[in-house]
Amino acid sequence: MNPRTPLSISAAALATLTALPAATRAQTSCENLKTVALAEATVTSATSVPAGPYSPPVNPGVPPGTFNLPAYCKVEVTAKPTSDSGIQIEIWLPASGWNGKFEQVGNGGFAGTIPLFAMVSPLLRGYATAGTNDGHVGGQDVSWAIGHPEKMVDFGSRAVHETSLLSKAIIRAFYGRDPSHSYFVGCSDGGREALMEAQRYPADFIGIVAGAPASDWTHLNFRGLWDEHAIDDPASYIPATKLPALQNAVLDACDALDGLKDGLIENPQMCHFDPVTIQCKGADSDDCLTAPQVEAARKIYAPVKNPRTGAQIAPGFSPGAEADPANWRAWIVGAGPGQFAAGSFFANNFFAYMVFEDPKKDWRTVNFDSDVGLTDRKIGPLLNSIDPDLHEFKQRGGRLIQYHGWGDAGIPPLESVQYFKSVQSKMGKTDDFYRLFMVPGMSHCGGGRGANVFGNGLSVSLPDAAHDVVIALDRWVETGTPPDQIIATRFVSNNPAKGVEMTRPLCPYPRQAHYQGTGDTNDATSFLCQLPRGSAK
Repeated sequence: MNPRTPLSISAAALATLTALPAATRAQTSCENLKTVALAEATVTSATSVPAGPYSPPVNPGVPPGTFNLPAYCKVEVTAKPTSDSGIQIEIWLPASGWNGKFEQVGNGGFAGTIPLFAMVSPLLRGYATAGTNDGHVGGQDVSWAIGHPEKMVDFGSRAVHETSLLSKAIIRAFYGRDPSHSYFVGCSDGGREALMEAQRYPADFIGIVAGAPASDWTHLNFRGLWDEHAIDDPASYIPATKLPALQNAVLDACDALDGLKDGLIENPQMCHFDPVTIQCKGADSDDCLTAPQVEAARKIYAPVKNPRTGAQIAPGFSPGAEADPANWRAWIVGAGPGQFAAGSFFANNFFAYMVFEDPKKDWRTVNFDSDVGLTDRKIGPLLNSIDPDLHEFKQRGGRLIQYHGWGDAGIPPLESVQYFKSVQSKMGKTDDFYRLFMVPGMSHCGGGRGANVFGNGLSVSLPDAAHDVVIALDRWVETGTPPDQIIATRFVSNNPAKGVEMTRPLCPYPRQAHYQGTGDTNDATSFLCQLPRGSAK
């Protein structure tokens, strides 16, 4: 199967989008949008929402909050490109002050809900915006996948693509014209969706932000199983109380390698840390690791490899942010032996429901040799967005910004580096259309000990192209000015209301921020983006 060929994509949806010539398009009132005819889709609701406070539903990974939104038209659509499809879409259209553009937002995890929280920011900025549940209902319940191959196609790529086409048709009906530019912004599974759009549907969006993408979905879940095996024996389990000692040992060994001892490792690829350095010499304590725990930590840092051939399946996790609350405890070790950790949760459910379609499947029986090929053949063409051929996206004038936190314990940061290098290997120099920004100390999609806010959420220190990745992308598309750096902010206690603690430039990979030897180390102006010492241009 050609992974670039969409499965059962609705050609009629495209016809709907292009049916009316520009000269005959007329505006439609919000409530009358319910009468708009869409092929293989139905507008189920169209409601004018007055300006006022809005509290998005609280879902895992989404902080509670209330936001004052401008008046907008809320449109709900159900798309059924196949008899087994039920793609739910929500579209928000500014009642006034539309900036003429469209921003679609991505999902997280196994999807199953519309990412309404992510739609708040684009609406506040004047964009028409939309999101989808990816074709199924139920949040992180994955039982929908068993016996429903078309729902797997919807989850993998079709729902996001259909949302793009149908949202643009609704925008055209409401405003009487097409958006001048269309963007996609997502992180985690949304980052996977972002890369999928660039690879398979390069006409959908002119600009894309792909954050911490779960792009190699099949191999990422082998990573989750590998880590689960590493700490499955109670003797090898690393309790969260030992993570500060592990992190401190990493920082003692590697913090100064970038020329500045500041609690951040600018480029963990330069850090060659061995956890044996804190192996217990006497009695076990929270200040050291036992010999089995040392081996477990080594496995977590190391790549996953096929035990028969030695071929790499997935990269290891980067050192330097083990103890941060959203990192190893949340994703790898959990609250205790056998207790919830996000990485094992995703892996176990993926293999049980998507690969083997057996809820009773024991994760310990998954084979790291034969089952890799099986998984790649069955699931890879549906979910993996690892194709390095972005020629058509580039030729259409597309611009892609990817980012990934070096402290991410959910998706190995080196996955982004490896994909970026694969595109360079396929296409040569990419600076004119595709740039990768690695974020020191940042956890999965945000948070962590470094400067971690740069338009990847609602609050930025300054809403401009220098500090906000979406505005930087917009400027790149409209003026041709690429981002040579993006200034990230860390707020005191990660709370914007408490003020700015530090700013730091994020640099296009492989360049990194270098302290110039003078000035405030918490001020971005004291740093320049340069290649790592000893590297070739």
